[in-house]
Amino acid sequence: MNATRRRFRPGVPATLFTAFFLPLLLALGTWQLNRAGEKQVLFDDFAAGGDPVALDAASPGLDGLRRYAPVQAAGRYLGARQFLLDNWVEDSQAGYRVLTPLQLADGVAVLVDRGWIPRDFSTDVAPVIDVSAEPRTVSGKLDRLPRPGIELETTLAPGWPKVVQFPSRDELEGALGLRLVPGLVLLDADQPDGFRREWRPSDFGPERHIGYAVQWFALAITLVVLYLAWSFRKTD
Repeated sequence: MNATRRRFRPGVPATLFTAFFLPLLLALGTWQLNRAGEKQVLFDDFAAGGDPVALDAASPGLDGLRRYAPVQAAGRYLGARQFLLDNWVEDSQAGYRVLTPLQLADGVAVLVDRGWIPRDFSTDVAPVIDVSAEPRTVSGKLDRLPRPGIELETTLAPGWPKVVQFPSRDELEGALGLRLVPGLVLLDADQPDGFRREWRPSDFGPERHIGYAVQWFALAITLVVLYLAWSFRKTD
């Protein structure tokens, strides 16, 4: 009795299917690995210490310093001109992040994120975010303004505090009538006059991206195995 023999005879549909989806799966896995690397750098920068850098009119802010660099700024809070960054959720509750300009001695200002407060949907009255204008020195981590997935043109409503979502630096400077040091300061948890501050560089770390990459590469391997199984056919 002759043993069954198989020959590699790939079909056209299976070949086209594999040729299309295999590079796609590999590209998705590679992209997730790259995202994991970027996220690791972000977490490393957040955890890095160092001596705080003083912010002033000559400081490049985020244009010259690394993200999450420790910084200090001396000045007075402009409590009458604050911003409420809308649509921020903590523990499944919607709220605001309170952005308060700190005017420095040389006339420029730095935006200080004083933390998160819950939103009261039962009233249109702005939350109480008053802060003293006494001179102070604040410390925190330098961060960028939040960015939207899609850039849309926005208009800031009159009155203070102003409720904003993804304001640009130009919009904030126009509303304040002051030049802002690039970036904003995430107020350290031990600093006074703040709200809830549980700063983190991201909601999840690089491990999740690595897990996604493993899934995409596993699908690629499965596709190759199925293609080979389809292509090796019995011969007479």
